[in-house]
Amino acid sequence: MTRAQAPGQSLSTTPAMLGRAVFVRRLAALLALIALPAQAMTPATVAVAFDSRHQQAVLVEGEADRATHRPVTADSPVRIASISKLVTALGVMRLVDAGQLDLGRDVSDYLGYRLRNPAFPDRPITLRLLMSHQSSLLDGDDLYLIPFGTTLRDRLADPRVWDAQHGPGSGWFHYTNLNFPVVASVIEQVTGQRFDVAMQRLVLAPLKLDACFNWGAGCSAGAAARAVVLYRANGDVARDDLHGTFPACPVLAGPSGRCDLWSYALGDNGALFSPQGGLRISMRDLAKLGQMLARRGRGFLSPRAYAEVVRPIWRFNGSNGVGENGEADGFFCAYGLALHTIGGGGAGCHDDLFGDGRLRIGHAGDAYGLKSGLWLDPATGRGLAYFTTAVADDAPKGRSAFFAAEEAVVERASRAAFR
Repeated sequence: MTRAQAPGQSLSTTPAMLGRAVFVRRLAALLALIALPAQAMTPATVAVAFDSRHQQAVLVEGEADRATHRPVTADSPVRIASISKLVTALGVMRLVDAGQLDLGRDVSDYLGYRLRNPAFPDRPITLRLLMSHQSSLLDGDDLYLIPFGTTLRDRLADPRVWDAQHGPGSGWFHYTNLNFPVVASVIEQVTGQRFDVAMQRLVLAPLKLDACFNWGAGCSAGAAARAVVLYRANGDVARDDLHGTFPACPVLAGPSGRCDLWSYALGDNGALFSPQGGLRISMRDLAKLGQMLARRGRGFLSPRAYAEVVRPIWRFNGSNGVGENGEADGFFCAYGLALHTIGGGGAGCHDDLFGDGRLRIGHAGDAYGLKSGLWLDPATGRGLAYFTTAVADDAPKGRSAFFAAEEAVVERASRAAFR
């Protein structure tokens, strides 16, 4: 090819051929422009692999904010959904270690009022039952979302939040978000601190995590500026479009927009800072929490408390429990104190996310288009913290009861980990 010859153009190019070449180039440019929205819809995905001493970002792709094209990083905090439950449980266990809470005690003693399933008035409800989803509470659709100005006690008086067929301590598992606002109210009562403040003192600050519940106490201004905007699969904003600043009201405001948190009475509404799902944390910091678990809680939990957390309290036998939406699809097969065990096998179990038959402990998250996980292989001390966004509610499941999108992230991250 001579210097005057354009790529793909022969020396004998005719005007008609040149016209076709121009058309092809223009068509290619047009198609590229059409493709831009699809590229912009690339889900934000981050995965950090870890062991007890090291961590490595193995997947970092997509945009944390599509409006500004700000790329996601391993330090971008995201609403991590139900992994928050595990963090809340760690706060409880710190109070157990301090002698301020007893897992087997009737929580009525802490709340200051009698908590009972109306259909089983003689059966006490304990922290152990609440955190292992055996309390007989139900979500009643979205009744676990309790706005400012409504009390938890009022919400618990609604018959729709109680299972009239299965009593507390009967061995029946029903995954229920509302358990954790009750736990949070207990934490407020015994510590004399608002839940988000207590969690900073008990868990997040000791582990040196730049994290917080519902953008309440503890998160830095930098964390708000790095926040991941959660998008639904159709591109609509779902949560945390912060524009670089903290929200004016970090909780679910009352019907009139009321959000005067200075007037809040401790223990009245443990749902305010979303103990069941509202933790904002980066994957680098979530991996730090996983590293604590890999060290068996050393320096953070007593050996006894650590053993209590990781021990499965409930195991699926094929007919003794259901998930959040009443399904028994083999997703939940073993569960402890807000700690989910997967990969253990068993009849009807389809919980092997990693597809290698190895037992792992941790928790999954699923809300507002996000799928997330913190999983540790206790035998090797290696684990993975990850999230991916913009997953449709009706997205296909994979070979396990997890979503195919999650399995793809785990497979890619596992191949890249610690190479």
